Amino acid sequence: MTQAGSEDTSADGRAEQYLSATAALLVGLGFLALWFWLLPGWLGLRLETASGSRWRWLAVIPTTLGFAVALRCMWNFGWSGRGTPAPMAPPKRLVVTGYYRYVRNPMYLGFAVGWIGLWMIFGHAHSAPIVAVVAAALGVHLFVVFYEEPTLRSKFGPDYELYCKNVRRWWPRVRGWNLVEKSLSAKC
Repeated sequence: MTQAGSEDTSADGRAEQYLSATAALLVGLGFLALWFWLLPGWLGLRLETASGSRWRWLAVIPTTLGFAVALRCMWNFGWSGRGTPAPMAPPKRLVVTGYYRYVRNPMYLGFAVGWIGLWMIFGHAHSAPIVAVVAAALGVHLFVVFYEEPTLRSKFGPDYELYCKNVRRWWPRVRGWNLVEKSLSAKC
C-alpha cells in the first residue's frame, strides 16, 4: 500500500522526508512569491490605506489562514507523500493526512480563501478580473476532474477510490477521515 500513513522511521527515511518536505515548501513558496508579485497588479488591486475602510483589515484573518492551509498541504506533500506540488515531482505516496483528511483539495481551497481575503483587503473589484478569476476557478476544477483525479486513480488504485468515496472534492467533512483504519477494517 502506497499511503502516507506508513512512516519510515530509519535515518535514511527521515532524511528523505526532510528533503522532500523542504523541496515541497520551496516549490510552494516560489509559487506564492510569484503570485504575490504578479497577481495583485494583474488584477488591478491597489492598496489605499487612507481612504479604505478599516473593516477590510479583518480580511487578514482569512488571508493568513487560507495561505497557512496551503503551506501546510505543501509540507504534507513533502513529508508524508515524499514529493512536491509540482506535476514534474509529484508525491510518491497518497497523501491523506492533515487537511487532506477533510477535503480532497485543501491546497486549492486554501489559496482561494487567501486570495478572497487579499481581494477584500485591496478592494476595487473590477468586472474583467472577476471574470478571469471565475474562468481560472473553472479551469482548476476541470484540471482536477480531468487530469489530477484520473492520474491519482491510476497511480494509487483502490486506496484512492476508497478515499474519493469518503472525502469530498470541494466541500470539507466535519470529522477527519482515516484511510488506514478504513483499509484495515475492510480487510478484516
